[in-house]
Amino acid sequence: MVKKGDRINNPITGETIIFQQTAKDTAGSLLQFNFLIKPGGFVAAPHIHPIQEERFLVKSGTIRLRVGENEQLLSTGQEGVVPAGTPHMLWNGGEDEAQALVEFRPALRIQDELSTLFALARGGLTDNKGMPNLLQTAVTIRKYRSEIYLAKPPVAVQKVLFAVLAPIGRLFGYQADPQPCPDERNARPGILESPHYSGC
Repeated sequence: MVKKGDRINNPITGETIIFQQTAKDTAGSLLQFNFLIKPGGFVAAPHIHPIQEERFLVKSGTIRLRVGENEQLLSTGQEGVVPAGTPHMLWNGGEDEAQALVEFRPALRIQDELSTLFALARGGLTDNKGMPNLLQTAVTIRKYRSEIYLAKPPVAVQKVLFAVLAPIGRLFGYQADPQPCPDERNARPGILESPHYSGC
């Protein structure tokens, strides 16, 4: 469970999150965090938050945000809004680190989904675009289906596909929220304790 002040990073995508207000702090109404993204950094894949609005207020640098078919270049002081149910993608649009204040309404469990995805990247369990394999994706998205889907294929197809694949993934040892190694439990995130990661 993340707490205010916790910091997580994704070494594959170049993203860092520092939590400012968590779901617990706001009775589930808001998740707020500072978001840092290195030059060349990006989110792992175009995706959809079915029932959450996401807002970005750029504090420094530039962020390219694609919402549906519309692409925006956001610089200091500008805000981008992603309505619930809308495919979107973002990446660093400049040569310097970009920083933004990000808010999700309602919070739901998106803080836990983000922590899981970043931890998988830290554990070497994603590809060079930050995406886990299909079985891990199925297990994770099946748990967090109120929070996130991929932009493609259609959500209805993903619901059926992941409903079939998630139990198979669990049989093969994939977990929705892999745990850090015992000596890394105070680090956030740590190296993963997983049958699919040999470094632990």
